[in-house]
Amino acid sequence: MSTTYRVNASNIDAAFLEEIKATYGGKEIEIVISEVDETEHLLMSSNNKARLLQAVENVKERQNLVAIELEDL
Repeated sequence: MSTTYRVNASNIDAAFLEEIKATYGGKEIEIVISEVDETEHLLMSSNNKARLLQAVENVKERQNLVAIELEDL
Protein backbone atom coordinates (compact mmCIF):
# COMPACT_ATOMS: atom_id res chain seq x y z
CA MET A 1 0.00 0.00 0.00
CA SER A 2 1.19 3.51 -0.75
CA THR A 3 -0.23 6.71 0.68
CA THR A 4 0.91 10.26 0.04
CA TYR A 5 0.28 12.94 2.64
CA ARG A 6 0.75 16.59 1.73
CA VAL A 7 0.89 18.60 4.90
CA ASN A 8 2.46 21.80 6.17
CA ALA A 9 5.24 20.79 8.56
CA SER A 10 3.83 23.04 11.27
CA ASN A 11 0.61 20.98 11.19
CA ILE A 12 2.32 17.68 12.04
CA ASP A 13 1.18 16.79 15.53
CA ALA A 14 0.50 13.76 17.69
CA ALA A 15 -2.90 13.21 16.04
CA PHE A 16 -1.25 13.02 12.61
CA LEU A 17 1.29 10.49 13.85
CA GLU A 18 -1.47 8.46 15.50
CA GLU A 19 -3.33 8.38 12.18
CA ILE A 20 -0.24 6.93 10.49
CA LYS A 21 0.12 4.34 13.24
CA ALA A 22 -3.56 3.39 12.96
CA THR A 23 -3.32 3.08 9.18
CA TYR A 24 -0.20 0.91 9.11
CA GLY A 25 -0.39 -0.89 12.45
CA GLY A 26 2.73 -2.92 13.16
CA LYS A 27 3.98 -2.88 9.55
CA GLU A 28 7.39 -1.55 8.65
CA ILE A 29 7.03 1.71 6.71
CA GLU A 30 9.35 4.17 5.04
CA ILE A 31 8.90 7.89 5.56
CA VAL A 32 10.41 10.19 2.92
CA ILE A 33 10.22 13.94 3.42
CA SER A 34 10.61 16.33 0.50
CA GLU A 35 9.86 19.98 0.08
CA VAL A 36 7.07 20.71 -2.39
CA ASP A 37 8.03 23.09 -5.18
CA GLU A 38 4.88 23.86 -7.16
CA THR A 39 6.78 25.69 -9.88
CA GLU A 40 9.10 22.76 -10.46
CA HIS A 41 6.12 20.42 -10.66
CA LEU A 42 4.32 22.64 -13.18
CA LEU A 43 7.42 22.95 -15.36
CA MET A 44 7.90 19.17 -15.62
CA SER A 45 5.45 18.95 -18.56
CA SER A 46 6.79 20.52 -21.75
CA ASN A 47 3.28 21.75 -22.64
CA ASN A 48 2.78 23.36 -19.21
CA LYS A 49 6.24 24.88 -19.37
CA ALA A 50 5.57 26.46 -22.78
CA ARG A 51 2.20 27.86 -21.66
CA LEU A 52 3.60 29.26 -18.41
CA LEU A 53 6.59 30.88 -20.09
CA GLN A 54 4.27 32.38 -22.72
CA ALA A 55 2.04 33.75 -19.96
CA VAL A 56 5.07 35.38 -18.32
CA GLU A 57 6.00 36.98 -21.64
CA ASN A 58 2.42 38.19 -22.10
CA VAL A 59 2.57 39.94 -18.74
CA LYS A 60 5.95 41.48 -19.52
CA GLU A 61 4.72 42.71 -22.91
CA ARG A 62 1.26 43.59 -21.55
CA GLN A 63 -0.40 41.44 -24.23
CA ASN A 64 -3.45 39.19 -24.01
CA LEU A 65 -4.30 40.46 -20.53
CA VAL A 66 -7.81 40.56 -19.11
CA ALA A 67 -8.78 43.57 -17.05
CA ILE A 68 -11.54 43.20 -14.49
CA GLU A 69 -12.88 45.96 -12.33
CA LEU A 70 -13.14 45.11 -8.66
CA GLU A 71 -16.72 46.34 -8.60
CA ASP A 72 -17.63 43.77 -11.28
CA LEU A 73 -16.66 40.87 -9.06
